[in-house]
Amino acid sequence: EGTAPDPRTRRRARNGRQAPVTGIDPQDVAAVEAQLGRLPRAEQARGSRSHAVLEPVSSAVAAYLAGDLDALDAVPVRQPGGAYTQDVWRVMRQIPAGQTWSYAELATKAGRPAAVRAAGSACAKNLVAPFVPCHRVVRSDGSLGGYYYGLPTKQWLLAHESA
Repeated sequence: EGTAPDPRTRRRARNGRQAPVTGIDPQDVAAVEAQLGRLPRAEQARGSRSHAVLEPVSSAVAAYLAGDLDALDAVPVRQPGGAYTQDVWRVMRQIPAGQTWSYAELATKAGRPAAVRAAGSACAKNLVAPFVPCHRVVRSDGSLGGYYYGLPTKQWLLAHESA
């Protein structure tokens, strides 16, 4: 706290507050749902073949925002990373919505209890949040730790999941 956000990873929301790079203002779920609703139509209008790929993803996000907290689990993900990082991401997807695990718990469940920093590094390298729910990982004392998209976004996701 007390440090300015990195300008390369943040932008100003319409209301002047900092917003995540994704453009999702956690206070404006209706706008997000409207954007998601337009995505498939925009792809269809362009005749894009990617519509078949994007539709399940946009439907899963819309369902998650509407309260189906398990909807994102059905979306298969793949991202680059070493063997242990892949293990951490696989285990991270097993954290139930509404629960949090500490970085130490995550490292243990990924098979290397002493690799707490490596587990934290895997969280930081996660390119597909919230599909790999790194927002559900907190410090051992229960404080939030970090989150690439900002702590307000992490807080919103946890509150949405009632964690």
